[in-house]
Amino acid sequence: MNRKTAANSEDHQHAPLAERMRPQTLDDFLGQEHLVGPGKMLRRLIETDQVTSLILWGPPGSGKTTLARIIANATRSRFVFFSAILSGVKDIRQLVKEAEEERSLNGTKTILFVDEIHRFNKSQQDAFLPYVENGTLTIIGATTENPSFEVIAPLLSRCKVLVLKPLPKEEIERVLAHAVQDRERGLGTLELELSAEALSFMADQAEGDARIALNTLETASRLTTGGTIDLETAREAVQKKPLLYDKGGEEHYNVISAFIKSLRGSDPDAALYWLARMLEAGEDPLFILRRMVILAAEDIGNADPRALQVAIAALQGFQMVGLPEGRIIMAQAATYLATAPKSNASYIGIDEALAEVRKSGALPVPLHVRNAPTRLMKELGYHKGYRYDHDYESGYGGQEHLPERLAGKKYYRPAGHGYEKYICERMEMLRKKSAKS
Repeated sequence: MNRKTAANSEDHQHAPLAERMRPQTLDDFLGQEHLVGPGKMLRRLIETDQVTSLILWGPPGSGKTTLARIIANATRSRFVFFSAILSGVKDIRQLVKEAEEERSLNGTKTILFVDEIHRFNKSQQDAFLPYVENGTLTIIGATTENPSFEVIAPLLSRCKVLVLKPLPKEEIERVLAHAVQDRERGLGTLELELSAEALSFMADQAEGDARIALNTLETASRLTTGGTIDLETAREAVQKKPLLYDKGGEEHYNVISAFIKSLRGSDPDAALYWLARMLEAGEDPLFILRRMVILAAEDIGNADPRALQVAIAALQGFQMVGLPEGRIIMAQAATYLATAPKSNASYIGIDEALAEVRKSGALPVPLHVRNAPTRLMKELGYHKGYRYDHDYESGYGGQEHLPERLAGKKYYRPAGHGYEKYICERMEMLRKKSAKS
C-alpha cells in the first residue's frame, strides 16, 4: 500500500461512523425504492451512464450526497463536487473552463454535483445556465429546500426534480443493525450487542435521517460499559434534539398550513398537535396568534361572531403573560376556533365586492344616500327620498343603497348554520317586508 493510500485508509478509519458507513453502490443503498429500485428511472440512468441534469430534493440524511457519490463511482464522465457555501461565480467560471477543455481534448463530459444548491443566489445560478444548455455541464443539485422557491425557473426547467423521502423506520433499523455488525467500516470489532428496545428507540428518534441514527449509535457505543447498548444508554445518547422545523423554509409553511387546515376542518386534536409542534420548535407565538385572528374572520366569520373576539383576546392575553403560561391561552383559542361553526361568507363577499369595484370603477353614489349639508346640494337632489330607518317598524326602511347599476346585487350570502342561520332568517324577513312596501 502506498503512502497516499495508507493515509486515506487511516483517515477513513477516523471518520465519523455515518461517513464510514456511506453506501458505495446501488446494491448497498437502502431506501428510495421509487427512484433506485429495480427498473426505476434513476437506477436505469446510473447503470447505463446516461445521467441527465437532476435536482435531488429531500430531507437531511435521506441519501442525496450518497447517491451523488454512487453516480461518481459509476460514470465514465468527469465528476466534480462543488459546494454552494464555499464557492462563487469566479469558481464557476474556472470550473466551466476546465469542463470545456476536457470536452474539447478528450470528449469527456463533466457532471457537476452542487451540494446545497439552494444557497446559490440568482446570479450564481444564472452563471450555470448557458453551460447546462449547451451540454458542457450536467448538473446534479442537492437541496433540503423546495426547489420551486429556491432554484430559478430557467435552471429548474432544465433539470429533472427527484424527490427523496425520509427513510422509513425499518430501513433505519437495518442501517443501525448493519453498522453494529460490520467489521470493516462499522462497529463490528467492538463485539457490541444492540437491544431491540434501543434499536427501535434510536430508529424512532432519527425521524427518517440515517445520519442522525448513525451518529446516535456511535455516541451510544462510547457510552456503554457492559458491551450491550440498552434503552437507557440509547436515551442518554439521543438527549433532546431540535425538531425538523426551519422557520424560514418549507417546513415552516407546511406545519402552519396543517394547523390552519385543522382549525378550519373542526379538528381540535390535530390543531393542538400542530400548535405543540410549532411551540416546541421555537416558532414565534405571535405569528401563530395573528394567523388565528385571520382565520376567525376568514373561516368562521358571522357563524360565530365571538370567535374573532376570542382570537383577539388570546393575542392580547399572550402579550400580557408570554410563555410558558401563554400556551394555555393559545390552546383555549385554538380549540374554540376548531369547534366553532364555520362560514367564509364575509371573506367571499368582500372579494366579490372588490372584484366589482375593479371592474366597474367608481360608480356614482345614489342621490338619496348622499349627505346634503348645503342648500345647493339639497337643490341638486342630494338626500332626497332618503328613508330614516328608525322611523320604520323593525328599524328597516327597505331602501336601495347600491349604485343604480348594481341594484339588487348580493355579495354577502350567509351560511345556513351557526349564528348565520339567524342572520339568514332575519334577512329573509326583511326582504319580504321590502317586497310588500
